[in-house]
Amino acid sequence: MWQETVLVNENIKFKYIENGSVTSVNGFKAAGIHCGLKKKRKDLALITSDTECNAGGTFTLNKVKAAPLLISQELLKNHNKFKAVLVNSGNANACTGQDGYEDALATQKYCANKLGVEANQVLISSTGVIGQRMNLASIINGIENIADSVTDDGGIDAAEAIMTTDLRNKNFAVKVNLSKGQVTIGAICKGSGMIMPNMATMLAFVTTDADIDKHTVQNLISTSVLDSFNKISVDGDTSTNDMVILMANGKSAITLVEGTNDYDIFQEALTDLCKKMSKSIAGDGEGATKLITVNVTNATSDEDANKVGKAICNSPLVKTAINGSDANWGRIISAAGYSGAEFDPAKVTIKFNDFTILSPNYKSDFCETEAKEILSNDEIEINIDLNAGTSDTTWWTCDFSEQYIQINASYRS
Repeated sequence: MWQETVLVNENIKFKYIENGSVTSVNGFKAAGIHCGLKKKRKDLALITSDTECNAGGTFTLNKVKAAPLLISQELLKNHNKFKAVLVNSGNANACTGQDGYEDALATQKYCANKLGVEANQVLISSTGVIGQRMNLASIINGIENIADSVTDDGGIDAAEAIMTTDLRNKNFAVKVNLSKGQVTIGAICKGSGMIMPNMATMLAFVTTDADIDKHTVQNLISTSVLDSFNKISVDGDTSTNDMVILMANGKSAITLVEGTNDYDIFQEALTDLCKKMSKSIAGDGEGATKLITVNVTNATSDEDANKVGKAICNSPLVKTAINGSDANWGRIISAAGYSGAEFDPAKVTIKFNDFTILSPNYKSDFCETEAKEILSNDEIEINIDLNAGTSDTTWWTCDFSEQYIQINASYRS
């Protein structure tokens, strides 16, 4: 499966920290514990900052939104300074009505009291089964324990505690070299199924010690999400609980200002980090055996390029063919054809990595054995050139295996 590549070149603008996470950033602490929402695995995470943070976020476009998401979304609109994020797994607290909303408020308030901060300084998030009331007693007891458990190296435990059907922790951090010094960005995320962000159950929490005002924080994370989380799909389902949060505590004393070179470097690093998180989610898709990168080139517009990328990533026929290492290019061009994008099918070129399987005028004369060998790898690129314009995009997905059905047929048990 897909493995994280650690950048080691000291001369580049940013480099990754091995085993980094949200707590690789100065001033942030975290913890992850088992509170009883799940049978055995960790299910409650807390991220705190020594100082107040400016924060921004993006949220699911699903009309059905979980109670904690509604609360956090409102907080980011109306408040400026935050100190913590509380996240539980094992229960989505979605479609639970007013009772679920009150439960979410109760956990937020209890956590704030325990930390000695205002309730509106605590963002909250949940992931898990939809339509079931939260076990409030368990989560309150968990808050009692976790509030005193946060540490400078607790980010890995927090990453584990937000997992549901994920098979691997997803944690990252990057050092960014700016004109006045170095800042750090750390992150944890989760996601394995129900992944089709329109900004899925997909959660990501990002921290930085850069000094960034509220408006700029929002612009930065919104821009990075567009080219990362919003271009992945595991199964085409958009969750009720998706959110990506960026918190900036200013501990580095290095201020970011829009329109500067430092801002551009930070944006590049943040987007790269978000892409790595996105790929880690796609590569850890439920039952996945292969990470698939879909590169669409020479579309008539960015919109059309993304229509084609999304259609190919969401196609069960494409994903099952890749699982079986079957070079069935007809499924790929068919998905592009129903995407709604404008192009001439007779001008399309399709490749697996650099291996051409379809040339213009529907020419397809390739070695099946060689194609099958390429498709047997853990990572595969589908490159589709529409020859219709100048717009390009990249999306990420995974294959569909029998295990995907097995996981989702018994998700609640």
